Amino acid sequence: MDKRQWADDLRTLLREEDVRIDEKLSLHTATRMGGCADLFVTPETEEETAEVVRYAHRNGIPLLLLGNGSNMVVRDGGVRGIVLNLGKLDQIRVDGGHVYAESGADIIGVSRAAAAAGLTGLEFACGIPGSVGGAMVMNAGAYGGEIKDVIHRCTVLTKEGERLVLSKDDLELGYRTSVIARKGYYVLSAEFCLEDGAQEEIDAKVADLTHQRESKQPLEYPSAGSVFKRPPGYFAGKLIQDSGMQGKGHGGAEVSTKHAGFIINKHEATATDYIRTIEMVKAEVKKNFGVDLELEVKIVGEEA
Repeated sequence: MDKRQWADDLRTLLREEDVRIDEKLSLHTATRMGGCADLFVTPETEEETAEVVRYAHRNGIPLLLLGNGSNMVVRDGGVRGIVLNLGKLDQIRVDGGHVYAESGADIIGVSRAAAAAGLTGLEFACGIPGSVGGAMVMNAGAYGGEIKDVIHRCTVLTKEGERLVLSKDDLELGYRTSVIARKGYYVLSAEFCLEDGAQEEIDAKVADLTHQRESKQPLEYPSAGSVFKRPPGYFAGKLIQDSGMQGKGHGGAEVSTKHAGFIINKHEATATDYIRTIEMVKAEVKKNFGVDLELEVKIVGEEA
């Protein structure tokens, strides 16, 4: 079978416009880079999502889950197989002290919905540029908070398309990792358990963290977010800054002069430019400090 046959088959399960051949992934990544997907699929329900996962498994087709495209670099040659985007699963619901959110909802939106309901605990996520699904996969965190602090349970699909409901303990959440990442599960939704808080304090905290993010991060340029994990005993951005790497890069990619932990697409960068800049930074930090930087971003796809 080829991608056109895949498309014909999946269009019997999904709406025709939800199955696209040779879609440019640069339209769907935060870096605004990346080649084409053989097939780009956007199901509108959990059951449609399960049908796509089962179809790919039955037919041995590679399947890549792409959230809102943050924290990912897609190579210039694009992605073979099916790219599954859950952006249309974006519902958020507040019920008492619980907030339910589908995989494709922005975690920033979930944080804002919680704050508007007078619930505290998710303020730390008010500036995390990712989807709920992505946040669950990597146990996203910022400003002293992490998903593991507030998650109640998460609904996922296995690679075979089986639906599982995982408790907080089942999720095995650690620093930028989870059982979801290790077993290749696909997140459908998450339920957060929060506490009632003082509205003025919640609003003040959200305003403060939003200001910190806007003042310290290079939000005016496309980027994959924070590129490297925090090395034990160090801060990646400080090591990169002290290595004199700010403002340096390859092609249109550059280490941000505003925050050294970010590599920006300053001017029509290719993914090759971005990856070469990553490797240059890693080599320089290793040479200067003997520290091996580990990627927080995920690099996927084929060389051009």
